[in-house]
Amino acid sequence: MSTPRVVSLVPSLTEAVAVSAPGALVAATDWCTHPAGLDVARVGGTKNPAVDRITELAPDLVIANEEENRPGDLDALRAAGVDVLVTHVRTLPQAFAELDRVLAACGVRSRPGWLDAAETAWETPPAFEEPRTAVVPIWRRPWMVLGRDTFAGDVLARLGVHTLYADHADRYPRVPLDALRAARPDLVVLPDEPYRFTADDGPGAFPEVPCALVGGRHLTWYGPSLAEAPGVLGRELRKAVA
Repeated sequence: MSTPRVVSLVPSLTEAVAVSAPGALVAATDWCTHPAGLDVARVGGTKNPAVDRITELAPDLVIANEEENRPGDLDALRAAGVDVLVTHVRTLPQAFAELDRVLAACGVRSRPGWLDAAETAWETPPAFEEPRTAVVPIWRRPWMVLGRDTFAGDVLARLGVHTLYADHADRYPRVPLDALRAARPDLVVLPDEPYRFTADDGPGAFPEVPCALVGGRHLTWYGPSLAEAPGVLGRELRKAVA
C-alpha cells in the first residue's frame, strides 16, 4: 500500500505523524514547529488555512481538530473532494485513542514506541499528595482562563492541580484580573501558548501567588511530547510552590 499524502492542520498531530510516518506529510500549518527542521509546504494558520493551496496539493487526507480548526474551512475542503479526519480531544484517554486513529489513517501499521511510552508515563504521574488549586490563564487583554472540559485541565488534574474554573459554563471564560486574584488560588499556571506568558507576567499580575511558567507543548499538545510531559510539568509545578 502506498504512503498516503497527508496535510495536518494541528501542530501536535503534525509532530506525531512526522515522527511516526516519515514521508506522509506534504503540508502543515505555519504553527507546526515540531519536529525541528520539518520540510513541508506551509498552508497558513490553524484558524485561517489556505483551502485552495491545500486542494492544489491533492492530499489523500487532511487531519484536523474540532477545537483548533474552524468548521467552515473543513466543510470547504470536503466540498472540494478532500477527505478530512477530525479529532475530538478533551481528556488524556481521548488523546491516546485519537492518536491511534490518526496514525492508522496515515498508514502507520504498528503502534510507535513513543505512544506506548506516553501511556506508561501517565499511568503513575507525579501528582501532588495534597491537591492544589490553580488559575490557568491562556490570554490577557482580556484575561481568559481554562474553564470546563479542556484537555489541559484534565492533564493538570492528573498532576493533582484543580483548575478553579473547571465548573464554569464556558470552556475558556473571560474573567477580570481582580476576580482571578479574589479566587485565591494556591498556584497560577502560565503556559507560553497561545499567549506567550513570560516570567514577568506572574509577579506583575499575581504578586502574592506562586506562579509556574510551563511550556504549552507539554500542557496542551497531544503527540510525542506526552511521553515527557508528566515529568516536565511535575517539576515545574513543584518548583513554583517549593
